[in-house]
Amino acid sequence: MSPKCAFTGFLWWHLAVILAVSNGALGAPQVPAMFVFGDSLVDDGNSNLMSSIARANYYPYGVDFFQGPTGRFSNGKTLVDVLCDLLGLPYLPAHSSAGLNGSSLLGGVNYASANAGILDETGQHLGEGVSLSQQVLDFQSNMDELRTAIGGGRALAQYLARSMVIVVFGTNDYINNYMLPSLYNSSYNYTPRDFASHLLNHYTRQLLALHSIGLRKFLLVGLSPLGCIPKQRTSGVAPPDCCVDQVNQMLGDFNVGLRSLAQQLNMDHPGAIFAYSNTYAALGDILNNPSRFRFSVIDQGCCSIGRNQAQLYCAPMDAPCGNREQHVYWDAIHPTQAVNQILGQRAFTGPPDDVYPINVQQMAQL
Repeated sequence: MSPKCAFTGFLWWHLAVILAVSNGALGAPQVPAMFVFGDSLVDDGNSNLMSSIARANYYPYGVDFFQGPTGRFSNGKTLVDVLCDLLGLPYLPAHSSAGLNGSSLLGGVNYASANAGILDETGQHLGEGVSLSQQVLDFQSNMDELRTAIGGGRALAQYLARSMVIVVFGTNDYINNYMLPSLYNSSYNYTPRDFASHLLNHYTRQLLALHSIGLRKFLLVGLSPLGCIPKQRTSGVAPPDCCVDQVNQMLGDFNVGLRSLAQQLNMDHPGAIFAYSNTYAALGDILNNPSRFRFSVIDQGCCSIGRNQAQLYCAPMDAPCGNREQHVYWDAIHPTQAVNQILGQRAFTGPPDDVYPINVQQMAQL
């Protein structure tokens, strides 16, 4: 990125060590389970059987993942996979997995759906998806089986209180709702600030529903600089080699609001911990200082984008680039495994500027 196009709003934090992790869990689990609610950034297969454009169960997706194409929107691991490695957990089954019940639920479940949003209507033009509210209902539907498997009572309460919850939402509410005025009315009905408040109100209700069930450890992942994804860079709105600054600016209200929400929930609910992961700053650090992290391509995806797939996803069976470790983005929106490893490590051990008020490792020890 040329200096004239460097965007503001990022704190530059040097990542001293990137932990090398294997294709499976390491050591004894630090938490009993992880439950994931989110979109395509953390989907691990729930969208495979849906009638949707947003699918990733074909090559070249998964080219660097030990199981191949699984439905992960990456060449390899997602942020959740990296956190599973760091916490010593096995990779999570997708909620849609066949035969998922009883003891197979005990290590956690991934409910994320590719084109899902905080709002139920988000992403509907892409086809089927499972919104945040429905994902929470899906978790509630698994509670009877968890209660039977664990035994209920105090054992269940301790299990839920010690489990980790990862929530990754908001990206689609902007790129597949608010920023598509020809398909959705949200940009006509709300200013950027009001839209952020609208999203956070819905988001809060679902967090409180999960808290009421007994979950107590929450990582709330903020939005990345969406004005810098290849999809936006090629939109013609910004000069060549530049991010779309107006897109990045509108995300500020959501991210600031999400951090404030975590702080307020911590005050209102003693005994629980809500942490905000500052993905905007972490990914911004990479984009502003790519050579520090050994990246050389920050403005292009690593796979060819299929025109029949809303110009977001990899063309089926198309050979990806060979220098994937040097690319920040995998397709037109999703980061590569190399970036996910950095984001995961920063969420796990980062200082309060990366993850506030405490990091995932500290939460696991509570």
